[in-house]
Amino acid sequence: MSTRVGIVALLHESNTFIGKPTTLDHFARDLLVEGEAVREKLGESLHEVGGFFRGLAHEKMETVPIFAARALPYGTIATDAADELVRRLLAALGRVGKLDGLLVAPHGAAVAEAYPDFDGHWLTLVRERVGPIPVIGTLDLHANLSPRMVAACDALIAYRTNPHLDQLERGIEAATLMARTLRGEVKPTMAAAYPPLAANIERQATAEPHWKPLLDYQAGQKDLLTSSLVYGFPYSDVPEMGSAVIAVTDDDRSLAERRANEIGEEWWKRRADFAGELISVPDAVDRAEKLDGPVCLLDMGDNVGGGSPADSTILAQELHRRRLGPSLVVLFDPESVARLENVSIGERVNLAMGGKTDDRHGMPLESEVELLSRHDGKFEETEVRHGGIRSFDQGRTAVVRTDSGLTIVLTSRRMAPFSLNQITSCGLDPNAFRILVAKGVHAPVAAYAPVCKHLIRVNTPGTTTADMRTLTYQRRRRPLYPFEG
Repeated sequence: MSTRVGIVALLHESNTFIGKPTTLDHFARDLLVEGEAVREKLGESLHEVGGFFRGLAHEKMETVPIFAARALPYGTIATDAADELVRRLLAALGRVGKLDGLLVAPHGAAVAEAYPDFDGHWLTLVRERVGPIPVIGTLDLHANLSPRMVAACDALIAYRTNPHLDQLERGIEAATLMARTLRGEVKPTMAAAYPPLAANIERQATAEPHWKPLLDYQAGQKDLLTSSLVYGFPYSDVPEMGSAVIAVTDDDRSLAERRANEIGEEWWKRRADFAGELISVPDAVDRAEKLDGPVCLLDMGDNVGGGSPADSTILAQELHRRRLGPSLVVLFDPESVARLENVSIGERVNLAMGGKTDDRHGMPLESEVELLSRHDGKFEETEVRHGGIRSFDQGRTAVVRTDSGLTIVLTSRRMAPFSLNQITSCGLDPNAFRILVAKGVHAPVAAYAPVCKHLIRVNTPGTTTADMRTLTYQRRRRPLYPFEG
């Protein structure tokens, strides 16, 4: 009989500082599939689940796709949505028969109204259902790792790069470790450590020099099957918020605990390297004005990949006011898109754009604009980019331009700037702009660095502000650097 390995994925990065919940419809619009549809949607992707399929095929093991759900980061998951997701997952798991192993892909920063540690919740239920078979998984490196997640799995492997360009490789690594485990070559044994620090989001680009000493120290632990640095997701107000270290040995719990603690202690010694450099909006635009373009301004306070509303106008207002030449910003604004549906190309109208979700991301930008084009908002990405996603849909899209030289891409769905095709699919050439705004911190870098000579991370206010000390936490662990200590 063939060796049967199941695949389950349930991913959401939950920003608890957003007042609106993530619903089941958010998942249905992004990814909510069972059975063979999992293979159809993700089997050839650059996502970790694509790595599961590739790795198991290479090891000549039977792949059993079970369930996959994903929604764009947003607010806390509503209780009814969380319960329905778990119900569908467990029902799908019950239909596949006996498994020899299970590969799982939680995000690690999912929060539900009734289950603050939602990943720990559903992983525990899955473990209870499948029994003592090997359960091995991947994590986003922005997970808020919990002891329940660790207890439910034999091994967890976090992404190693930010932007996340290695998801496929981590999925293959997990599948290979599963194959070795099922052949009896190794017995993964995992431990975690929780150094009391939260790395500032601005400091989390793994290619930057301040990471090298810590990554070299981690790589020097040659007696581990695998290890991971987990940075944490600062926008989930949960007890687990903050950094963690995972160490996996071959059947040696004491060694796993010792190595996890040692790596955690090394990280703690270097905590000042991860405190963050915060550049204000005026200073960032001043810098951009003096540089040769294109310059990318990374809007950290409206980081769509961290759950923000995608309609902050703070940088757009500054660029519009200062008239610095051809500039571009993308705003989520279905109301403006709808209003433009019956406007002729080239016609001028007055619009109030963006700034409509809440009062934390600027006021609507009011201006007369020329309608340049309309689009269906669908585009593809074939290169390795953050998130490993291939197909995108930002809904009906309209492109307008103000007299100040600011081009605004108005979308009817929130869209993270993981792919440059978000704008090139609208007939826009990024090289034609002096300044481009990308609503993210590190995720857009893989897409924008090839065309932008300079990238500046801007400390804009909002639900994903880089200054964690301005957020009001009720549940986070204490003490936690940089808040205390």
